[in-house]
Amino acid sequence: MTARTAIVVGADGQDGVLLSESLRARGDRVVPVGRHGTIDITRPDDVAELVAGLRPDEVYLLAAVHHSAQDTVTDPVRLCHRSYAVNTFSVVHFLDAVERHSPATRVFYAASSHVFGVPDTPVQDETTPLRPTSIYGISKAAGLLHCRAYRARGVFASAGILYNHESPLRRPGFVSRKIVDAVVRIQRGDAGRLVLGSLSAGSDWGYAPDYVEAMRRILELAEPDDFVVASGVRHTVGEFAAIAFEAAGLDWRDHVEEDAAVLTRPDVPLVGDASRLRAATGWRPSLGFADMVRTLLRAAGATLVAPADRPG
Repeated sequence: MTARTAIVVGADGQDGVLLSESLRARGDRVVPVGRHGTIDITRPDDVAELVAGLRPDEVYLLAAVHHSAQDTVTDPVRLCHRSYAVNTFSVVHFLDAVERHSPATRVFYAASSHVFGVPDTPVQDETTPLRPTSIYGISKAAGLLHCRAYRARGVFASAGILYNHESPLRRPGFVSRKIVDAVVRIQRGDAGRLVLGSLSAGSDWGYAPDYVEAMRRILELAEPDDFVVASGVRHTVGEFAAIAFEAAGLDWRDHVEEDAAVLTRPDVPLVGDASRLRAATGWRPSLGFADMVRTLLRAAGATLVAPADRPG
């Protein structure tokens, strides 16, 4: 089989690193495009030159400007401009370059569950209306709509509507990383407490390596389309904390404090239905929620205890 060439945009982020490793393991040539490279994805001429010169088999658009529910936004106007530049306009630049210079190229766009905003249904699928309420969600919805528009013009443009997915590469500031880091610190003797915004807030959490596998499978399909990528199960922040502390032989109630002032946006219970993806590609998550949490702890250096040794 001839090695494929893939451009991975956002190559230095969690998904970009994992996807690049996966593609290289398959034997593909990976051309990384990241924050510190020479290609400016917000400049259409840069993007056109890259695509025309490489004529890649695949392009993965994973770059994003986003923040967690516990990050403080000090300049929403600047955030809006940056979000559109990366989450929307760069997508258009690549789609246009592929259409004009490399029409055989297949494009994957990483959309987000935030495109649904506050949905009317407890579980969302590909037919759920787009009603984004955040800057991130609005800019991602715009990118998704541009993919659909170019698809109608003949570009192989697929999108994954990705729900939360975690790995040891998740950056600090996200609640999953905060919990894992706190468990490691406390297990090593730190007497500090972990402050979380809401223990009842929840998310549809998955394991990031599974989600980049879904990206690959989506581009291997005969026809382009949009697919929800999700675990289909909602878990609360409290559950995450309880599993993490218990796995390390600790009682989370001794170490966790709830403070609503930490939150910067309200909780929206988003849960995805990935049945279309499973039917089309055979994709299945490799790890359940508890196993994912334990995997994150091991990677962070926590010592896990046997079930019989955990606090009752």
